[in-house]
Amino acid sequence: MAKTWGFYGRQQEMTLIEKICRTGRWYFCHISGRRRIGKTTLITNALRASNVHRIFYIQIPDSDSSGVLQAVHEAMEDFALDTRQFKKPATLKEFARLVGDLNRSGIVVILDEFQYFHRKGIYDFCSFLQAEVDLLRDEQHIPAGLFVLGSIHNEMMAILEDRHSPLYNRVTHRLPLPHFSFSTLHEMWTEHGIENPEQRLFLWSLFEGVPKYYRDCFEEGVLVPGERFRQNTLEQIFFRGASPLRNEAENWFLGEFRGRYESLLKIISTHNGCSHSEIVAAYKGIGGEGSDKQLGGYIQALTNKFQIIEKRQPIFSAKRESRKSRYYITDNFLSSWLAAIDRQIKAARVIPLPGVIEKCSMMLTTVEDFALEKMVRLMLEELSRSGLGPMTLTDQIRGYWNRSTDVEREIEIDFVGLNEQNEEIHFGSCKRDSARHLPDVRRFQGHIERFLTTREGRRYEGWKRRQFAFSPHFDTDTRRALLKVDMEAYGLDDLFREISRVVV
Repeated sequence: MAKTWGFYGRQQEMTLIEKICRTGRWYFCHISGRRRIGKTTLITNALRASNVHRIFYIQIPDSDSSGVLQAVHEAMEDFALDTRQFKKPATLKEFARLVGDLNRSGIVVILDEFQYFHRKGIYDFCSFLQAEVDLLRDEQHIPAGLFVLGSIHNEMMAILEDRHSPLYNRVTHRLPLPHFSFSTLHEMWTEHGIENPEQRLFLWSLFEGVPKYYRDCFEEGVLVPGERFRQNTLEQIFFRGASPLRNEAENWFLGEFRGRYESLLKIISTHNGCSHSEIVAAYKGIGGEGSDKQLGGYIQALTNKFQIIEKRQPIFSAKRESRKSRYYITDNFLSSWLAAIDRQIKAARVIPLPGVIEKCSMMLTTVEDFALEKMVRLMLEELSRSGLGPMTLTDQIRGYWNRSTDVEREIEIDFVGLNEQNEEIHFGSCKRDSARHLPDVRRFQGHIERFLTTREGRRYEGWKRRQFAFSPHFDTDTRRALLKVDMEAYGLDDLFREISRVVV
């Protein structure tokens, strides 16, 4: 097992940043991604690999102009800038000029949390920076450039992509930073001795592919195999006074989402995959006030503006069929926090800790049911892109469902995948407990038969049909029994064996 924390994955992103730095031309690169995804770590490692040692990094505070300028002055001291050559700025305009002067001197500038310049009190900086950017991009042989890092998507888009913004069309390179791929997660988990598929599912349902959270687990000594991995992880990461993620959601996710926003998010987290009408009914069921139109506006803001929830439709559905839409929390950590962890941290104030942790662990099993489906879908897509895994896909995997309240007409299929070249259609069922697949086979296959009689499904009636069962792990007897009823069984352990063959 690893005794130190390494730098995992990100080979493609590293290569791109190294290429940008070696062009010999000035650049303005925007690196985007959720908080804790590793933007700063990536840029630090990439610049070091490119032999770029002259850098100036500043994390922009969520403050007014005086707070920003104070942070600049402190950063200048930390990076030992010669104040005879580089004057400490007294205004935002002088700060923008400092950025240009540093680049001309061969110093790479990194502005982290750049989205805060969307705030009204400091937005003028964007205009001042535009003036510098327009000068820099027209000058020759500037051996450095500017990286701006941002974690709030809509605010970064408003600053850099809105055609009315001063910085519109100024960025030369864009680098979205996604979660760790499963090949990277497999490398990291294997290095730390975590082979148990149930433990991998548990960790992924909490932390998905966010590097900082796994490093927190490593530093707290819980990124290790063990029989009580659930309880140990929850206690050390969330429930102790100095636990690193005890206040994570409050500090980084929910500060702006009080009142109705928070109530709606909690409803969606505990009914992951619910319709608009179900959300509204549940909200009013807890005494919430507001018209359907008002609540619809809040849901729309959470979907489009903040991108904290996503709206999904059944595969093959036209956009006009919005009544079939379902809403899901996009972030595993936030989903787990709202559905279980937050409540139990509050309960721990008056209830003995062991009982609270056991209750939290039990509540998180429901979250893991949803997470398993998402995990399998993403793993199969990653494998298919590499020509590996149990199926080859020509489109993304999505679920299918209808709105029938009649059990005899209900259709609910966890996912449907297509290979249009070979005319194959794949149907998948995901269950956290593998023993639940066999008793459910008749129901599952009945849903498939009903799907093939629908308007969307009839065109696939003559295609080769494959049926899959997915769980963390299958024993030999269950695999054989499922195969007898035309169900191919794949555990997460099987999929990770395939993932280990992916060439990055």
